[in-house]
Amino acid sequence: MNLHALLLSKQVKVTRVNNAAAAAQTAVNATGVDMAGWDGVLFIALLGTLTTTHATSLKAQQSSDNAAADDYSDIAGSSTGNMADGDSNKIILLDVFRPTKQYVRPVLVRGTANAVLDGILAIQYAGRDIPITQGSTVSVQDAVISADEGTA
Repeated sequence: MNLHALLLSKQVKVTRVNNAAAAAQTAVNATGVDMAGWDGVLFIALLGTLTTTHATSLKAQQSSDNAAADDYSDIAGSSTGNMADGDSNKIILLDVFRPTKQYVRPVLVRGTANAVLDGILAIQYAGRDIPITQGSTVSVQDAVISADEGTA
């Protein structure tokens, strides 16, 4: 049995594309991910405190060359709805499948009132080369299969 086929960590690439950002009302343009060899990417925005009346959402942009000559532009229909006022310490998920350009990045839109960002992750999936090697933003990786109880 090929255990790599069972382990999610061997089938997806996880990248931290943005660190924490202090409370503000400005957009956060995260780092783009190279989609060569991948069909989809799930962006996970981790939010902290949201001030009442904030307008916080997530959208995706794409570029053919990571903005070297082709600036990032919005992907049609990719903007999520705004989070509710009571949604502090929750997450926003945005899934982009088969983008038309090679690089994709998330943009956290923050307006009207302050929103704190704890970070943004990208999980690339449906890759052509399995198992994968995680990138430099992953420090430690491990897997446990049918383990007995005992010392961790």
